[in-house]
Amino acid sequence: MKKVICNIEYDTDASELIMNKTYGNFGDPWGYEERLYKNAGGKYFVYCFGGFNSPYPKEVIKRIAANKVENWIEDTKRTMT
Repeated sequence: MKKVICNIEYDTDASELIMNKTYGNFGDPWGYEERLYKNAGGKYFVYCFGGFNSPYPKEVIKRIAANKVENWIEDTKRTMT
């Protein structure tokens, strides 16, 4: 997915995948995924998608500030254990 936000391009195909978190199982209408990426310009973003009852029934790209990335990763580790 590709999206331009504030004149900055966020492209999942051209960016480095840092971490992925999955809630639920494949096909679960409540399940969803959040994937943390870093683009070539050093900007971080989260690509989100999920089932029709999830928080992300449509694909979404959200920017995330560099100083918030560590918290996102730590929250992910806590919810995955």
